[in-house]
Amino acid sequence: MSATQAAQDEALAALRNFMKKRTCYDVLPVSFRLIVLDTSLLVKKALTLLIQNGIVSCPLWNSEKSTFAGLLTAFDFINVIQYYYQYSSYPDAVAQIENFRLDGLREVERKVGAIPPETLSISPEANLYEACLAIHRAKARRIPLIDKDDETGNDMLVSVLTQYRILKWLAINCEHTMRLHMPISELPIGTYGPDLAHATMDSPVSDMIHLMSRRKIAAVPVVDPQGVCLNIFEAVDVLTLIQDGAWHDLELTVGEALLRRPDDFAGVITCTVNDTLEAVFDAVRRDRVHRLVIVEPGTNLLKGMLSLSDILGYILR
Repeated sequence: MSATQAAQDEALAALRNFMKKRTCYDVLPVSFRLIVLDTSLLVKKALTLLIQNGIVSCPLWNSEKSTFAGLLTAFDFINVIQYYYQYSSYPDAVAQIENFRLDGLREVERKVGAIPPETLSISPEANLYEACLAIHRAKARRIPLIDKDDETGNDMLVSVLTQYRILKWLAINCEHTMRLHMPISELPIGTYGPDLAHATMDSPVSDMIHLMSRRKIAAVPVVDPQGVCLNIFEAVDVLTLIQDGAWHDLELTVGEALLRRPDDFAGVITCTVNDTLEAVFDAVRRDRVHRLVIVEPGTNLLKGMLSLSDILGYILR
């Protein structure tokens, strides 16, 4: 084992130990808002609320049973679109979609053959390592923090921890993230080669939706004919397209869809295989990073994708 590898392993062990000594409460900001939707709400109203508040997911609550009922995410709306595409009659599909309630989404998932979303949760007093392990094992991107009311025994939804919030908090508060000096090329992380999905500006949005649903991915890099990375199409872009009920307006191209993006889009965050995990954590510390596109130095040719799930899984290994 090289000295660099030994130093990397030592830093990872120290990082994991740091996580085991902190609770989920420690990661929460001093002040935050939590939007929770009742399962009786119409799907179209839920979509409007997500767009208006600039969020891509939120917890669901069953008021009849006073229990947590899972998470609403962009993939739920992608499943509804898949449901529409299985109908030969557009008017019939839209009529049903307009009347869907959130508690009916599980039936939609069953009909399109989608895997039901996990309803995992964890106590806010659990240590951060346990929470990350639960997220990683479930192949999830976030985990709700559920406490119990001492008097009634009912669920109390405290917050939702996302991979981004966890990694950003570690980047800011844990010095061991600055000791990860091995380049990405030498680490077992990222997606490359035949497994790497991509699109062009002329690709139909409907194809991207089916691709995301089939591969369970939340973003697809957009390249030119030479393979140079130009942009990235994300699941959240689908929400923007259908927010006005235009479920049929999905045959437009990726290029046309990207023109409808809000002005506050953060842009494409890139890295190269020569960058270290320390540099990646520095990017997470500075910017709102949900994934990094791996490009060739100097040419910007698409080489791979590095997700937050990849980073979290590597830390936990």
